Amino acid sequence: MNNTIFQIISYLCAKITRNMEIRIKDLEHIGEAARQFVSEIGDRRIFAFYGSMGAGKTTFVKAICEELGVKDVITSPTFAIVNEYSLPPAPSDWRGSSGAEASPYRGRMEGALYHFDFYRIKKLEEVYDMGYEDYFYSGSLCFIEWPELIEELLPADAVKVSISEQEDGSRLVEF
Repeated sequence: MNNTIFQIISYLCAKITRNMEIRIKDLEHIGEAARQFVSEIGDRRIFAFYGSMGAGKTTFVKAICEELGVKDVITSPTFAIVNEYSLPPAPSDWRGSSGAEASPYRGRMEGALYHFDFYRIKKLEEVYDMGYEDYFYSGSLCFIEWPELIEELLPADAVKVSISEQEDGSRLVEF
């Protein structure tokens, strides 16, 4: 009995602490990287994207949205702070925008997706005033750029995603 409990706890700890890396060689390969990211989403809903200006946060989020089947025009929410996109229900033969095999996660996800950019936030009161809790705790996917500016408001289960430019111009996505 104790051995079984130990195995379960070990398995769960490995899942929780597992770090993923995705390398994006260039823009031509971003769809492939987005597909890989989507396959790793699981039941998690809040993703905080960290990276310097120009690292590719918005570009990668756009590719993820496209992979999830968003048909809306996907733009940076820098001035609006939040953009809402519709996630259509997936047909049973859904293969993603690139024709890849269907993600087991995608079939369970539909409704709204919220994309935030907190770069222009000056005070946390602005985030409270916009009703951030209604978004973060809605059960919908939330992709957050510049989360370091609202760090104390992020849910404990937010997945930290780091995007960095490498010397060769590729991008490294770690989460």
